[in-house]
Amino acid sequence: MSFTDAVRTCLTAKYATFSGRARRAEYWWFSVLYVIATLVIAGTSLAIDVPLVNVLLLPFVVPMLTVSVRRLHDTGRSGRRMLIALIPVVGPIVYLVGMTADSTPGANRYGPFPEAVPHPAG
Repeated sequence: MSFTDAVRTCLTAKYATFSGRARRAEYWWFSVLYVIATLVIAGTSLAIDVPLVNVLLLPFVVPMLTVSVRRLHDTGRSGRRMLIALIPVVGPIVYLVGMTADSTPGANRYGPFPEAVPHPAG
């Protein structure tokens, strides 16, 4: 999945879809967009001395949560596993390692293997 495919999928086709699975490329490409958007918006709000970061990032919060849950589903884990990131120091490390894990081959309880599913038309 390319950067544009991942962004299109997360921001339109699966904006608020917690069910299903997301491959590593979809998660990481959207994470790159999220970090870039955060840096740009934070830089802009510092330049004009207005704390706009939280307000301007609101459209990205839901798709970031949904792609994270779908990524955990792809590795065979529950979306509630995201809560592990709330544990100080160790939690974020365990969370990031979980996001780099390989997909569960074939279908699992969260859906069919993502490559077997045709991409949504966009």
